[in-house]
Amino acid sequence: MRATARLFRHACRITLFTRENCGLCTQARSVLSNVWDARPFEYKEVDIIKDESVPRWRDLYEFDVPVIHVSKATASEEHPTSASKALKLMHRFTVDDVKAKMDAAEAA
Repeated sequence: MRATARLFRHACRITLFTRENCGLCTQARSVLSNVWDARPFEYKEVDIIKDESVPRWRDLYEFDVPVIHVSKATASEEHPTSASKALKLMHRFTVDDVKAKMDAAEAA
């Protein structure tokens, strides 16, 4: 039996915007871990306080973490100027919420 190419690459990328000492961020990581078990994806985590490379993430999400952006794995990297167009979930979300956003990203 041959494995399909889809099994060897991830269709989606999820970027988690977080900060230290954030209880909701810990819950978000747990949800994403459960999603990963059923449907692997590329993962990137951005600490909006510590990440000096793009300080505008802090301006956008300082009071809203955790936030996830869901996109196709082949899409360009996340940038603050395009954040308003991102498929995103904020604060509290479930495995089903994340999977629905992944479906939408793959369909786009």
